[in-house]
Amino acid sequence: MAMFKIKKGDMVKVIAGRDKDKEGKVIAVNRKNQTLLVEGINMITKHTKPSMQNQQGGIVHQEGPIHISNVMYLHKGQPTRIGFKFDGDKKVRFAKSTGDVID
Repeated sequence: MAMFKIKKGDMVKVIAGRDKDKEGKVIAVNRKNQTLLVEGINMITKHTKPSMQNQQGGIVHQEGPIHISNVMYLHKGQPTRIGFKFDGDKKVRFAKSTGDVID
């Protein structure tokens, strides 16, 4: 499996697809399918039957998965690529546009 440079909780900008230029926070990362769930991006409608959790049933709006290659990390409001470097003996992510350490 490839190393992902985007993690849960990161702010990202969509660079391709129906929701191009929208921004949101990463909710979940699926490493197996190389997809992300991003708040408010790729909204789908799902028709649900009544159940114990959802007594009413009906139409539910939720985020659909988006491929990781279609988003870019936002650093200080600007989309940037991410690299890895060693800070002492610890491996950290850094923004390639500014060189600032992300985490």
